[in-house]
Amino acid sequence: MKYPFTKSVDVTDTYFGVEVKDPYRWLEDDRSKETRTWVETQNQLTNAYLDNIPYRKQLKSRLETLWNYEKISAPFKEGDFIYFSKNDGLQNQDVIYRKKNENSKAEVFLDPNTFSKDGTISLGAISFSKSGKFLAYTISEGGSDWRKLFIMDVLSKTIIEDALINIKFSQISWFKDEGFYYSSYDKPEGSELSAKTDQHKVYYHKIKTPQQNDLLIYGDKPEEKHRYIYAKVTQDNRFLVLTPRVSTSGNKVFIKDLSKPNSTLKTLINTTETDTHVLDNEGDRLFLVTNLNAPNKKVIAVNFKNPEPNHWVDVIPETNQVLTVTKSGGYLFAHYMLHAISSVKQYTYSGELLRELNLPGLGTASGFSSKKEELSCYFYFSNYCTPSSIYKFDLKTGNYEPYWQPSIDFKTNDFESHQVFYTSKDGTKIPMMITHKKGIILNGKNPTILYGYGGFNISLTPAFSITNAVWLEQGGVLAIPNIRGGGEYGKTWHDAGTKLQKQNVFDDFIAAAEYLIANQYTTSKYLALRGGSNGGLLVSAVMTQRPDLAKVILPAVGVLDMLRYHTFTAGAGWAYDYGTAEDSKDMFDYLKAYSPLHNIKRGVQYPATLITTGDHDDRVVPAHSFKFAAELQAKQTGNHPALIRIETNAGHGAGTPVSKTIAQYADIFGFTLHNMGCTHEN
Repeated sequence: MKYPFTKSVDVTDTYFGVEVKDPYRWLEDDRSKETRTWVETQNQLTNAYLDNIPYRKQLKSRLETLWNYEKISAPFKEGDFIYFSKNDGLQNQDVIYRKKNENSKAEVFLDPNTFSKDGTISLGAISFSKSGKFLAYTISEGGSDWRKLFIMDVLSKTIIEDALINIKFSQISWFKDEGFYYSSYDKPEGSELSAKTDQHKVYYHKIKTPQQNDLLIYGDKPEEKHRYIYAKVTQDNRFLVLTPRVSTSGNKVFIKDLSKPNSTLKTLINTTETDTHVLDNEGDRLFLVTNLNAPNKKVIAVNFKNPEPNHWVDVIPETNQVLTVTKSGGYLFAHYMLHAISSVKQYTYSGELLRELNLPGLGTASGFSSKKEELSCYFYFSNYCTPSSIYKFDLKTGNYEPYWQPSIDFKTNDFESHQVFYTSKDGTKIPMMITHKKGIILNGKNPTILYGYGGFNISLTPAFSITNAVWLEQGGVLAIPNIRGGGEYGKTWHDAGTKLQKQNVFDDFIAAAEYLIANQYTTSKYLALRGGSNGGLLVSAVMTQRPDLAKVILPAVGVLDMLRYHTFTAGAGWAYDYGTAEDSKDMFDYLKAYSPLHNIKRGVQYPATLITTGDHDDRVVPAHSFKFAAELQAKQTGNHPALIRIETNAGHGAGTPVSKTIAQYADIFGFTLHNMGCTHEN
């Protein structure tokens, strides 16, 4: 292919005496006219290529048809109203409705589709004041992590003051109806989409007062510097809890007694070596979820007056399965994963096991969350073949019944999922879910997407996806392994895929592909590797290490420059997983050895590659994808295309309009099948 010209500049960095060239550094300037022109010419090339795929329109049409069913959320009560979100089918953004009681007619409460004509302004967080009188909500413009915050009187549905601005990575937690706590950074110099933000601050905003008068609670002093600080007020308005972090793993815990005006922050945990948060309280008695001396997590209780770990008492002890906890109606729900499959148990606050739930099937159950005074709660259940349904759960009896089930044009019974275990390079057993049409012929000719993530303690559990359903309908196989770096087996599993052990993640993924090939699900000719963000790093690193492994590579919003990732926006917060090139000579050498940008070689035919990113992505800045595309286009040998699809007015993914998502997946699946030599008919 003839690619647009990308100029090369003479930029060199030196790490521990080693010079590293960065010829496309200029593409990091997201505000320059040169970069904008480059984006336009790359999109023109990509669109021209995609336009020649005859069945792309058919894929888009099927995505639209399958997507076009009503979707709702579980209801929740705030003040005098019951609220829920709903999407009629193809609306770009979900709409929030409310009603007086279960039997009354619902009315539109807040419609994010009115924020912009093209759906690129989305609703972020919502938080009701303690009585439900006020709502604070944030919006994201073009997918950016920077948010504006509005405060509404819920009865009149009117905005009661000027918007708060420049808010990023924030919870919103109300104190009574008087005001709320939130977090943000000072606005950076230079580009707000790429400049580094690393000193989070917590503020208190009293309603109907100017933002400039907001009270700075924590984060301004040098000794208080953390990359992320979250603030939460307990439901009874008794305590303010702060959880400062220096990276995406590990946090301190500070707590303030709000019933005493002059009280100061008390330290519960003063190290970021563990993950601990306050789940709830009963008066002075605090309930914490922690992995301190419990890698799979446990629930403990401790008195606020003597909160040190030596006073902790187990409520739900650690087991050999990973624990997450929700609370509802005065009960605790312990969510466990057995090889990434959900199991849920209900406990009292004294630690008495009431029951283990008999879930609707094998898959993922989530929810079980409501206020203490509620008598029931709701949960969602789905798996790779079953669209998400909502169930209403009676907290006293443990009985549940269907509350809502989707009416979708997808024949669930025509497909099946099964779990296999394969062996990675070092002998570690890895679980993998494989989903496909029933009666599949294992002849090595099935178009297969191998999807992975492998980082940040994130677990990939069975869940239905409309886009995956369309892939399955085309006769495709979907394989999702639970590789190291994730959270499926607790902190030990996560740590085994971090820093100087990151290669384990790539080896696990390569071994998954080899299992699929050895067992005749597919061959390299019909295999695509897909992942986003940290998963974009995964598939790109595997591509450079094993260019023969797959036919198609689909890295989305990937972290691809491992020597400079920490210099952009909040990237330094990912150092727990990656380490940085400045940490040590060993860490620099290790990162450089797998950094996708730095391991593309001339004379190698890499797979057909479609890189996807958004021009407003300020989580993983698009410069990662821009530079990787330029490098790949300059060095690719042979006829496999190396293309980049840059979505305009879009960010890291959250809040992306439905219309843009459908168009993107029609392009991704069309590109994939076309390069596998498949026609829509076969």
